[in-house]
Amino acid sequence: MSLNLFSAKGYSPDQQRFTWRDMVGKPISKLDDDAFTRVRIILMNGLENDALRFQHLAARMSRELRLSLAQIRRTEQHQATMINWLLGSDHSPLETTIAYEQVAIEVTAAVAQREPDPYIAQTYRFGLLEDFDHLYRYSALLDRLEGKDANNILQSYTDILPGRPTVEEHRAPQDDLRDPYGRDAAPLTKLHALTITASEFQTHDYYMNIGPQFADPVARQLYAEIASIEEQHVTQYGSLINPEESLLEQWLLHEAMEVYNYYSCVQQETNPRVKAIWERFLDYELGHFHHVAELFKQHEKRDPAELFPGDLPEPIQFASQRDFVRQVLAQEVNLRANGTKFVDQAQESQASIDYRTHLNSDGSPSETVAAGYIWSPGTELNRKVAVAV
Repeated sequence: MSLNLFSAKGYSPDQQRFTWRDMVGKPISKLDDDAFTRVRIILMNGLENDALRFQHLAARMSRELRLSLAQIRRTEQHQATMINWLLGSDHSPLETTIAYEQVAIEVTAAVAQREPDPYIAQTYRFGLLEDFDHLYRYSALLDRLEGKDANNILQSYTDILPGRPTVEEHRAPQDDLRDPYGRDAAPLTKLHALTITASEFQTHDYYMNIGPQFADPVARQLYAEIASIEEQHVTQYGSLINPEESLLEQWLLHEAMEVYNYYSCVQQETNPRVKAIWERFLDYELGHFHHVAELFKQHEKRDPAELFPGDLPEPIQFASQRDFVRQVLAQEVNLRANGTKFVDQAQESQASIDYRTHLNSDGSPSETVAAGYIWSPGTELNRKVAVAV
C-alpha cells in the first residue's frame, strides 16, 4: 500500500519522547539476523546523522527557524542513537566497514535502477562500481588482518570482486561535480539524491574516525585512501541537489526523504523488534514533515503539495542486486569523468591524471592490500592449510 505525506499525520514533535533504556536496547546479532536488517540500520543512521548536520547548518543561516530546528534536531539525535546502538560490539570496526560497503553497493544499485533521470542514474552506476571495489579491498584486509571471511557479514548477497580499481578513482575536484537536477525534477529524483548523499557522508565520516585507530600501517593508509574517495562521492552526489532550492524547501525535502526511507524499511523488515522501531520513527518523521510543511506555508507562502503532488513512490528495494551490478561492471568499468560528463577511459581529463599520478607516486595502499587476493569461501590461511595437507 502506498503512503501519502499529507493524509498520514504521525506524531507531533511534542509527543516524541525517549529514555536512556529506550534508546540503548539490545543489539542485533551479527550472524543470526539477516544482512539487510543491518543494511537498513546503517542506512537510517546515516540519514539521521545527515538530518542533524543539515539542521545545524540551517540554524546558522536563519534566526527565525532556530527554535523549530532545535526541537526537531533533538529528536533526530535520539533517533540516531537508538538506531546506531543496534550494532553490537561483536562487530569489529573492519567488519562494520564491510557492512558499510554492502549498504553503498546494494542501496545505490537499487536506486540506480529506479532513477527516472538517465544522467543521474548514470551517476549512481558510476559511483557504485567504486564502492564495489572498496568492498574487495576491505575484504582482503579483513582476511589478512583478522583472519575472517567477509562473506560472514555479506551473507552471499554481495559479490567480492574488483570493480573500478581504487587506485584509478582519484580525480581532480572539477571532475567530481555533476549537473544538478532541475526544479521540475521528479520527487523520486530528489529523494534519491538526498538519500545517497546522506549515506555516503556517513561512510566518509566513519572511515575518517576509524582509520587512525588501526595499528597496521597498510590498514591506516587504506582507510585514508578510501576516505578520500568517499569525500569525492559526497561531492559528486551532493552536487546533484539543486542549489536554487530555498533553505525551507531543502528542509522539507529532507523530512520527506526520511519518511520515504522509514516507509521502505517498514515494508521489508524481517526482525519484529527492529520493525517496531521503523514504525515508530516513521510516525515521528511524519510529524516532523507536517511541522516543517506549516513553516513552509507560513514563511514562503507556498503549498507543500507542489513538491509532492501524490503518494510517495514505491519503496527502495532492500535485496541483492548482484545481476545488475555484474552487468554494470561488465559494461561501464572503463568509464571516467571529464568535468560533469562521463567519458571513455581514453578521454579522461589531464587534470585528474596529473592529480592521481602525484597522489599515488609513493605507492597505492589499495593495490598493496589486495595484491594477489582472490576471494573464495574461508580465509587465505584455511586455503594454505588445506593445500599443505
